[in-house]
Amino acid sequence: MALQMDQLVALCKRRGFLFQSSEIYGGLNGFWDYGPLGVELKRNVREAWWRDMVTTHNEMVVREGAPSTYEMAGLDCTIIMHPQVWKCSGHYDLFHDFMVDCREAKSRYRHDQVFGRWVEARGQRFFVATEQQGDGAQEEMQHRALKLLGLRAKDAEDLKWDGPMICLTEVDDAAKVLGPDAKTLGTLTEPREFNLMFETYTGAIRDEKSKTFLRPETAQGIFVNFKNVLDSTRVKIPFGIAQIGKSFRNEITPRNFTFRSREFEQMEIEFFCRPDTSADWYKYWRDRRFKWYLDLGLAGERLRLRDHHVEELSHYSTGTADIEYAFPFLAEGEFGELEGVAHRGDFDLRSHMEGKLDPASRPLEVEKDENGQPRYRGSGRDLSYFDDETKERFIPHVIEPSAGADRATLAFLCEAYREDEVPDDKGNPTKRTYLKFHPRLAPYKAAVFPLVRKDGMPEVAKEIYAALKPRFNVFYDEKSAVGRRYRRQDEIGTPYCITIDGQTLEDGTVTVRDRDTLEQWRIKKEDCVVEIERLIGG
Repeated sequence: MALQMDQLVALCKRRGFLFQSSEIYGGLNGFWDYGPLGVELKRNVREAWWRDMVTTHNEMVVREGAPSTYEMAGLDCTIIMHPQVWKCSGHYDLFHDFMVDCREAKSRYRHDQVFGRWVEARGQRFFVATEQQGDGAQEEMQHRALKLLGLRAKDAEDLKWDGPMICLTEVDDAAKVLGPDAKTLGTLTEPREFNLMFETYTGAIRDEKSKTFLRPETAQGIFVNFKNVLDSTRVKIPFGIAQIGKSFRNEITPRNFTFRSREFEQMEIEFFCRPDTSADWYKYWRDRRFKWYLDLGLAGERLRLRDHHVEELSHYSTGTADIEYAFPFLAEGEFGELEGVAHRGDFDLRSHMEGKLDPASRPLEVEKDENGQPRYRGSGRDLSYFDDETKERFIPHVIEPSAGADRATLAFLCEAYREDEVPDDKGNPTKRTYLKFHPRLAPYKAAVFPLVRKDGMPEVAKEIYAALKPRFNVFYDEKSAVGRRYRRQDEIGTPYCITIDGQTLEDGTVTVRDRDTLEQWRIKKEDCVVEIERLIGG
């Protein structure tokens, strides 16, 4: 049975993975809090990324024209940066979406996220718009079309639908559009630009000079520190700089649980290389990042690597690929972006480099445009690279693998969700819900149970728990029947359970149970640490 998002959302709240932010006050749309288990899961995703990409990345790269090894460094940059950063990067002028408002419903929508179909009935032809995605969209549009025309459900055959679902951006005549929450036609405004950056102010005086922004991405902090990393470390090109951190985008219509939020966390690498090897490195990072998700358990049929068509590419990019996952809130056959891998050329370093610094005014002015307005471009700092071996100076090209920690966590949750039937304590079949996490990602690596709360079993169980705890995040539970305790751990994704029973008191062995196969085997109690380490690949 296909996973329904309401099942996953209910489990996440019930078991402490995710909560709506400020829920006791009605919640704040687009913001989510990670609960006790969610914070462990997301931390494990981040740590797996950092360990694999930065700490232990030492792998040989065998590609024609590309070096065999490379270095990685890390940064943790501030959320609020000099506003000039966002002018030079293009975010100040170009980082926007188009929105439309509904004059009747007082609702606001992102223009390219509203879809619908044309329909004809009773001499009218109009476009029924909806924000809903998936299988229920057609049913919702039909209901609203009938209501507009004053028809009943039995009259549904009178509706003649024309063509497939299309985006609202393809509709020219707003007067014939039935908005997603409207009851009459023609209530939507013309689309207009909406800048996605959150504004704030620094210092005691609130004016234009003190205006700053919450960063919409972590990448720019890496670019502006490129020279600092070069000067303070022994890295040489090719090398990468990695960063994990919060970013903020004032999304017009956040949706689909944590998939599109206003506050989110990114895991980004900016990989600097020679221009003549950049094409090879782009292919390397595209393939390596795709394999990382596969290795951690995302199924091949629900995960894909999609190269952008030429018309999708940014003007500075010679190649971009998206790693996409078939989230259950999407319609059949649709995929949502998990990560983008982009060949950005020298655009970013050059943007922050070109120009002359005006010490009197700061910000800097380089030249005037056709309207006499100053063009803000770069810092005037030299961000080129000098190769000691070849004696060449050049602006490095950049390959950018940019992943969302929240989207990755959501994908791993969706992929892990399972239902099956197992016998209960009395041998009767009962439904079991469990999360089949890769052991590296599971919030708890093991749970320790005494079979009963007597005969010295809790004391032995606590000894084993104390031995495991310094090495792994483990859970101790002695309440209720052991079958129920197994079910609880299955539902939160704990891969292994260790049970202390009467035989433990006789021969010093304990039972280890596998979450996925339900297989059980016995080991010596003193071998528990080594066994769990072996099982999780630690």
